[in-house]
Amino acid sequence: MLKELEYLKTTRRRELSREIGLAREKGDISENAEYDAAKDAQGMLEKRISELEDKLSRATVMENVEIASDKAYIGATVKVKDLDSGDETSYTLVAEEEANFSEGKISLDSPIGKALLGQKKGYSVEIKVPAGIIKYKIVGISRE
Repeated sequence: MLKELEYLKTTRRRELSREIGLAREKGDISENAEYDAAKDAQGMLEKRISELEDKLSRATVMENVEIASDKAYIGATVKVKDLDSGDETSYTLVAEEEANFSEGKISLDSPIGKALLGQKKGYSVEIKVPAGIIKYKIVGISRE
């Protein structure tokens, strides 16, 4: 979140400012679609910056906290084996704001996150997901 906030406040703000300036140079801004689009993007950017600043102002950084390394907790990467297909997948358990399924980061509030939370290596879990029921066996837990 800190990296995203820094990018939005520096690079992206400058880019949008430049886009607004270029659109303004094209004449009458009352009928300028490029200007309207750039101003809308600027509004959404400022909203996102405000949201991130609010979340970060209330966040707690957990460093050197003693968390059991043999159980799946926030920040842990959990390697699971699908008991039906035999496929192995890794998920990193994160807060909802950091979740990104394409990167393997799942929210603790998701069905899979809830099922894995607090479990140990060797345990099997059944998870009800929209597509049905997934059966996983936890084959590894690591901390980054």
